[in-house]
Amino acid sequence: MKTNSEIYQLYLVTDRELMSTKTLEEAVEKAIDGGCTMVQLREKNLSSRDFYNTAKTLKTFLQTRGVPLIINDRVDIALAVDADGVHIGQSDLPLHEARKILGNERIIGVTAPTLPLALEAEKNGADYLGVGAVFPTSSKDDATEVSYETLKAICQAVSIPVIAIGGITKDNVAELSGSGICGIAVISAIYGQKNIKDAAANLKMAVKKIID
Repeated sequence: MKTNSEIYQLYLVTDRELMSTKTLEEAVEKAIDGGCTMVQLREKNLSSRDFYNTAKTLKTFLQTRGVPLIINDRVDIALAVDADGVHIGQSDLPLHEARKILGNERIIGVTAPTLPLALEAEKNGADYLGVGAVFPTSSKDDATEVSYETLKAICQAVSIPVIAIGGITKDNVAELSGSGICGIAVISAIYGQKNIKDAAANLKMAVKKIID
């Protein structure tokens, strides 16, 4: 699974505050039906117990659909629910420590908004990079905007998949054409839409045009 770059094409990051459905699980199911290829569970305001229970439920569902579950930040939760991997930021647990805990089989993604950070993450064993924000975004207050030139330079410099994130919509995704990305990660462009399935399907078609 780790070597299959297609799993990174349309990467959904959850945000229960934006979702138009009654439950997180319903929103994720609709997104998967629309073509999402990977799901990151991102929960900043849940207790550890609630985070664990949500992750366990999602893992069971996603496993039946063949879609990888990535846990944001929480290596302990990822291990506890047997998730497919974890995504860590620059202020989270160091990559080498996360790898010691999770082993070599699980996916570890790293946020890398600059070329030096991208090269360091690859050297330390990251499986993919999340690079952004490539456009202005309201989903992450501390996001630094990354230029197209930087995004392209990172894609050219590393041999692991690069996923663009930050402010991406069906209307601007074409601007990333030629950058070398393997896929896009989105929150509000899917989660914040009234018809989640259609939003995902439209984005899937748009991203395939720029990476195929």
